[in-house]
Amino acid sequence: MEIIRGLVERVTYLNEENGYTVIKVKAKGFQDLVTLVGIMGNINVGSVLEVKGNWKVDPQYGKQFQVIEFQEKIPASRRGIEKYLGSGLIHGVGPVNAKRIVGHFGETTIQVLDEEPERLMEVEGIGKKRAVTIQKAWEAQKDIKNVMLFLQSHGVSTAYAVKIYKTYGNESIPIVSENPYRLAEDIWGIGFKTADKIAKHMGFENDSPNRVNAGLEYVLAELSGEGHCYARKQQLTEAAVSILEIDEELVEKGILRMLEAGKIINDLEDSIYLPVFYYSEVKVARKIANLMEGPSRYGQIDVEKQLKEQKHSIKYHDIQIKAIHKAIGSKMMVLTGGPGTGKTTTTLAIIKTFEQLKAKVMLCAPTGRAAKRLSETTRREAKTIHRMLEFKPGEGFKKNQDHPLNCDVLIVDEASMLDIVLTNNLIRALKNDTVLIFVGDVDQLPSVGPGNVLKDIIASGCIPVVKLERIFRQARGSLIITNAHRINQGDFPYLKGRRNRDFFYMESDDPEEIPEKIVSLCNKRLPQYYGIDPIDDIQILCPMQRGSTGAFQLNQLLQERLNPQDKKINYGGTQFRLQDKVMQIRNNYDKNVYNGDIGRVTGVDEVNRKIFVNFDGLVKEYQDSEMDEIVLAYAMTVHKSQGSEYPVVIAPLTTQHFMMLQRNLLYTCVTRAKKILVLIGSKKAIAMAVKNNKVEDRNTWLARRIEGFINQ
Repeated sequence: MEIIRGLVERVTYLNEENGYTVIKVKAKGFQDLVTLVGIMGNINVGSVLEVKGNWKVDPQYGKQFQVIEFQEKIPASRRGIEKYLGSGLIHGVGPVNAKRIVGHFGETTIQVLDEEPERLMEVEGIGKKRAVTIQKAWEAQKDIKNVMLFLQSHGVSTAYAVKIYKTYGNESIPIVSENPYRLAEDIWGIGFKTADKIAKHMGFENDSPNRVNAGLEYVLAELSGEGHCYARKQQLTEAAVSILEIDEELVEKGILRMLEAGKIINDLEDSIYLPVFYYSEVKVARKIANLMEGPSRYGQIDVEKQLKEQKHSIKYHDIQIKAIHKAIGSKMMVLTGGPGTGKTTTTLAIIKTFEQLKAKVMLCAPTGRAAKRLSETTRREAKTIHRMLEFKPGEGFKKNQDHPLNCDVLIVDEASMLDIVLTNNLIRALKNDTVLIFVGDVDQLPSVGPGNVLKDIIASGCIPVVKLERIFRQARGSLIITNAHRINQGDFPYLKGRRNRDFFYMESDDPEEIPEKIVSLCNKRLPQYYGIDPIDDIQILCPMQRGSTGAFQLNQLLQERLNPQDKKINYGGTQFRLQDKVMQIRNNYDKNVYNGDIGRVTGVDEVNRKIFVNFDGLVKEYQDSEMDEIVLAYAMTVHKSQGSEYPVVIAPLTTQHFMMLQRNLLYTCVTRAKKILVLIGSKKAIAMAVKNNKVEDRNTWLARRIEGFINQ
């Protein structure tokens, strides 16, 4: 293997999921910048790297150095120190102040920071207050230097070292030394594979009990990421053998060890659960059974009389009246149906009827966007489930079985988005005489989290369900709605139609030409014709992240064309610019911002490496170490769009995406468009999606448990 030592000039690409990085370094003996590629995680610009590896020639990107091992060091040169200090590692020092500090102290900068930090006030533009801030940040950095050196010797990046230190403090080294697999459980951004790599560096054997335990938890967590609540025992064993590369006997011993310790639970038909999903599933089923006990206190009400007394009385269809009857006469019910079938009108009639009966009605939805839309359509307050249950970071939900919600009726919109854990937290906060109504489209994509709650409740056969199927006359004029129903029934959509239509199709069999067509639509054609904002009003929805028409590549392109701002911060392989459209990708309870929330960057502090994001009027600050929680959102996957509507949707659909071309994905995509939908791609890809109705079943026993508890 060859060894290269160089100064990091820029980070070209970083895959947050697996740590694969492409960086450019200025290395001794090389005239041009050297491209390093490999699993290196989050590297700071200005760091000095010593890497071991081999040269390779990529057919697309040319000569690159494939990194096998690397060490990250504090730089010694003026230029290196400047880049290092300005990389965001030291709070209060951005590129501008770094240049001033190094310009004043030169190569003695590190010594000054270590021994005479009060001298920082000699630097132009740095007063006493900022000097103290920098001093504290440097001291904190010094405290974790040993931790960083220890972790870096085992292949951990500076960014992860900071996160580890923030989590474990001075106990970092003993905790990681004893069981590095804890990192996968405790640290956002570090998964099993990264922890396993660290453990191997530290000399942990393949058959280490800690490794086997962590591997089993990893398999179950990965399956939960695919929507499963449990793994079949054989499924778990085979996956663990493959990932851990050990004998089946060792995996089976690990399963027994985990069962005895209560880390996993074995239940129906050899189903292996992580405890959180097992208890959530059991408690949801038991609570539904409790809710269904006895008659509704509103069961004897004359519904027709109540409807006649409503102001601006609407003539309801028979199926809508049936839904209102079911809602009033049942302890729990499900209202489902596709677009244009009158779900909103029916829900509003149900709300008004309960209000006439002096019942206290509360409305909620899983996401902020869905709650906002529910509030707009009903003209009543609607909250996110987290806000309604008064979630507090570090404390959990204030509303629970001991402090239940004060309402007679709870209506939950976009119920197809409910995963099993959130559902458990929601319904345990209900009194047993509360009427619970789920509203949602069961044919949409299921929840991102584990479980298939709405489908399972319907499948149990124990809960009253009304499905609205008749498309109302005013909705029949919409090709979006017509085609959504055609797709859902397995029929090819109408691609050409009447004038003033809302559904358009642009044929393109070449995936490489589609990105430029999308840029043209966003930058010129749609804004000029409809008078809309290209960033706020247009959303690109993609079947997947990868590929030339995937969300990642389109985000880079659209940012460059739609938002060519100079004020920006580089983080990993992404630039965050002033006015960028961004999306939160994990629940951050401290900020009260949740996975899928969309915002705009309203402030960029290049000196202190911070950005400020406006989420529906609430501005949140993101420091350098938190920027892995947000991504660009000019384009996103269809899965991330659940529960939202956008004025204009552009959807690229090509055979590149064949793995994801499913009917419910295309149906969900089409139903996200409020006014205009532009489908761009090949007819073959559309046909593949429409025909593919093989929705993979999720491992869940909720339906069976509901039936069991109700019938016992």
